[in-house]
Amino acid sequence: MVTPSALVFADVTKSFKRKDGKIIALDGVSFSIQTGSVTGLIGPDGAGKSTLMRLAATLLQPDNGQVTVMNLAGDSQAVAVKSAMGYMPQRFGLYEDLSVAENLALYADLQGLPVATRPARYAELTKMTGLAPFMSRLAGKLSGGMKQKLGLACALLRSPQLLLLDEPTVGVDPVSRRELWQIVYQQVAAGMSVLLSTAYLDEAERCDQVILLHQGKVLGQGPPEEFSQALRGRIYRVTSAGYSSRRLQALLSHAPGVVDALVDGDAARLVMATTTLPDAQTLLPADARTSVSILPVEPRFEDAFVARLKVAPAGRQSPLSMGKAAKVPKNSADAVIVVRDLVRRFGDFTAVNRVSFSVQRGEVFGLLGANGAGKSTTFRMLCGLLPASSGQVSVVGQDLRRSAPGARRHIGYMAQKFSLYGDLSVMQNLRFFSSAYGLRGAHQAARIEWAIETFELETYLNANSGSLPQGYKQRLAFAAALMHEPEILFLDEPTSGVDPLARREFWVQTNALAEAGVTVLVTTHFMDEANYCDRLVIMAAGEVLAEGTPEQLKARARTKAQPEPTMEDAFIHLVEGHHEAAA
Repeated sequence: MVTPSALVFADVTKSFKRKDGKIIALDGVSFSIQTGSVTGLIGPDGAGKSTLMRLAATLLQPDNGQVTVMNLAGDSQAVAVKSAMGYMPQRFGLYEDLSVAENLALYADLQGLPVATRPARYAELTKMTGLAPFMSRLAGKLSGGMKQKLGLACALLRSPQLLLLDEPTVGVDPVSRRELWQIVYQQVAAGMSVLLSTAYLDEAERCDQVILLHQGKVLGQGPPEEFSQALRGRIYRVTSAGYSSRRLQALLSHAPGVVDALVDGDAARLVMATTTLPDAQTLLPADARTSVSILPVEPRFEDAFVARLKVAPAGRQSPLSMGKAAKVPKNSADAVIVVRDLVRRFGDFTAVNRVSFSVQRGEVFGLLGANGAGKSTTFRMLCGLLPASSGQVSVVGQDLRRSAPGARRHIGYMAQKFSLYGDLSVMQNLRFFSSAYGLRGAHQAARIEWAIETFELETYLNANSGSLPQGYKQRLAFAAALMHEPEILFLDEPTSGVDPLARREFWVQTNALAEAGVTVLVTTHFMDEANYCDRLVIMAAGEVLAEGTPEQLKARARTKAQPEPTMEDAFIHLVEGHHEAAA
């Protein structure tokens, strides 16, 4: 007997009207997903993923074509379709001024859950998500991971046959991501079907099937290994004595036959255009060929995604091509950020407890931690946005507790969610931020021109920043942070929610800045980005849990059963070990 499809799109088209014309979000999309499976929806910004999810949830109707859920037509049987599915939108769809219990009750009302069945279902879901002790807490006071699990519980109230998850792991730590996947797998084992869109390509590898969407069209569908195995013989890991992985990546990015190069711990990872064995003489200059190693490695889904979609930028400048940022002297012995016994209390609660570390000039330094670990509070103190309760914080030799305005002149800050003015145009944002940094006249005009050209913002100059694609919001926020050519760059989860291509481009720019001597301090929940850092601190319960290079931290998680742990494995190993010791 043929297994029925959980979701079918048949030649679906959806467009939206704009002032400057019509935009086609989906163009003749056709696919089906089978029951009892997890299907990942992958694609760059603007591919049409969210539109597709909203069509599947019957929040939108197609212009043409048919959407079918569990053999029910999405247009004529919308009420029955809604009863057969659960939908968790981006940012989890919670009411932050309501408690956990009140959010569950509201969604139970909206979904028509019988009153008599509610207590047992609440108990089951809160036990599964670990929310039982927090029923009276406001949703707005939950950590990112707890919000995620509450959103999932609300979507699962009716035990739907089809579960739609729209980027459910954005902004949550690796432990919470793993817990979400455990819950998803439990539901699938019980017969549920799941369609999950994600910006994290390592998550695509956890899916039974992947749908690759680009410019409103389906480019392919199949098991993730089908995509990656097509690149077998084209992926290499390169090291060279005396050359940092960051410098290698910059050199190899422009080498003939190279589709993509990225930092991979202490090496550079190459995606080649063909299966021809790369030659050091054609890839690298003479002084980089000393003790060079070029070894084939297994392809990942991310390699296939990039090879399929990456387009070489035409004349794109590095942010180092103009301004004094390229002239910051690099001296690895020069600590430009020093933190000693840093403490921050909120009433009786100690959010940061005697944290100490230092960051060298030209270093990319990562500040990691689970949701609620205290890293964001630490980050805000380092930026001068929050006063310390006690301890020492100095930036370029200036004590932030005594001379914060002087220290801030050396700092560029890119906030999580980018902190742009959504009702102002791109040009108005650039003018505002450049003025805020004290730029005037010809200097201001030159820096704005630099930002527009370097970050390719010409097309969107008159568009409000709130309407920009996520990748362009990131570009604009990055340009604003660099407007005054800072010596130190603070990046607070700068790639949260942006697609893999935009994330790669961002790190090309950031690595180039670091190579020129700009010091970068970054927080991230995306563990592959931790591999781009020279050193890391992992925090737990307001304290430093571990410090070292990515390779040193991964070595702490190495076992016979797991001889090659990833950075995510290392993070989970260290954080869970801390929780077990504290229990």
